[in-house]
Amino acid sequence: MNTRTTGTRIAAGAAVLAVLVAGTGSSRGADGPSGGSGPSAQAAAPAAEQAETCDTATSLRPAKNVNGDAIKKIKERGELVVGVDLNSYNWGYRDPLDGEIKGFDIDLAKAIAKSILGDETKIRLKAVPTAKRVDAVRDREVDMVVRTMTITCERLKEVAFSAPYFKVSQSLVVPKGVEAKSVAEGMHGKRVCAAASSSSSVELASGKHATAEVRIVENQLDCLVLMQLGEIDATLADTVLAHAQVAQDPMVHIVGEQIVPAFMGIAMSKEAPDLVAWVNAVLGEYDSSNGWQAAYDKWLAPSMNIEPGDAAKYHP
Repeated sequence: MNTRTTGTRIAAGAAVLAVLVAGTGSSRGADGPSGGSGPSAQAAAPAAEQAETCDTATSLRPAKNVNGDAIKKIKERGELVVGVDLNSYNWGYRDPLDGEIKGFDIDLAKAIAKSILGDETKIRLKAVPTAKRVDAVRDREVDMVVRTMTITCERLKEVAFSAPYFKVSQSLVVPKGVEAKSVAEGMHGKRVCAAASSSSSVELASGKHATAEVRIVENQLDCLVLMQLGEIDATLADTVLAHAQVAQDPMVHIVGEQIVPAFMGIAMSKEAPDLVAWVNAVLGEYDSSNGWQAAYDKWLAPSMNIEPGDAAKYHP
């Protein structure tokens, strides 16, 4: 896999555990994003998404059309370009032991590359910040984004999504020793952090929660660093990312209930219906061949399973 890295995202030495998934500057890995990096925070979250009703569970009918325009372009290029995360432990992260990019989303992206090109190594992984996921797809910088991306009505206006591949909610992460019976209690009067343009940032901008301050950063891992530094009190993130933070840092835990249930999907261009249909076919095959379950057991079960059979809670 001919890929490269342009730099790190978390400042060196900010936190020992967070460094486990930060970029290392190695020549092996993902293409780096342009623009600034690091946990610089904005004063407030972006404007709240208007309450809308749309079907986030339905996508195009699965089909593999080798003559589709998007599929032909990928085959001619000889590689699939996928926007991913490097900072989400067990989802998309760089293994500090061998420098390879790994995780649940990475396994899925490789399965798609293998289906289209016959070889899972014919893939270029491009690091895309949370706030740039839609832009990367819309501007055709990538063929797709496989990056713990929630399907929302607002996003569906700009990009197409695959069928859901994971059920998700939002959870609150706080330091060990801090207790709360609910998310509302855990956020009341607190400094709460979320990633820019994430579903959690939209939730914080809704005005439903009596926070003292909202801090918006580039990636959810930056929130963990700020919490380790004592600069924020809590992080609101997708439940899967909240569990990833807990897996990284034993000094934090999840409190309260899960809120705002949703689905995660793979984002693609609205102008590539043949690619969307192909990906949906791959998702069906991935599920029936036990690929989804195997990836869950490998990457997520150790940190997300509380009781046997918990995978069913997350399978769409």
